[in-house]
Amino acid sequence: MPINFRSLANAVRTSVKVLQKLRSGAAGPAAHPAPDTGRQATPSRPAPAGTPTGYPGDFRGVSTIRYAPRPDGSADPGEIVWTWVPYEEDHTRGKDRPVLLVGKNGRYLLALMLTSRDHDQDAHGSGDYVDIGTGAWDRQRRPSEANLRRVLQIAPDSIRREGAVLERKPFDQVAAGLRRRHGWK
Repeated sequence: MPINFRSLANAVRTSVKVLQKLRSGAAGPAAHPAPDTGRQATPSRPAPAGTPTGYPGDFRGVSTIRYAPRPDGSADPGEIVWTWVPYEEDHTRGKDRPVLLVGKNGRYLLALMLTSRDHDQDAHGSGDYVDIGTGAWDRQRRPSEANLRRVLQIAPDSIRREGAVLERKPFDQVAAGLRRRHGWK
């Protein structure tokens, strides 16, 4: 009988998550059933533990922009970090990518996705992207842009690695974009 290594890896991953939940005293999967979408989700990377999908949802309110990077090992607004980001259309699927931390909402950090794709030439001219330049968050040192359209809520323990501190001037340009687009303070 041939071995399907992907299925085996998924079974091991699921077992580890169940054991971690049991050890921490958290409720099992039956307490938080995943929504039935009528199709089987095949995440490009599984959602982190937490809510049924591992993601509390995009932030839709108004917040205060903070620039407070500190070299203390924990993620702070003004820093670029790598984390799992769910796809907008299906929060059970997503991928690792860099995000710029811009504030907080309770226990969550608020973040904007970064992209190396140039949106300055987009026909829509929506102003949804702000150029932030290059930095250590991108190994190829490609120019990056912050996407203002979608504000993510990131659990601090889901951050995989820190990328860099964004300099104040480009952060202020992002802040101006958030004020204009979302009415932030």
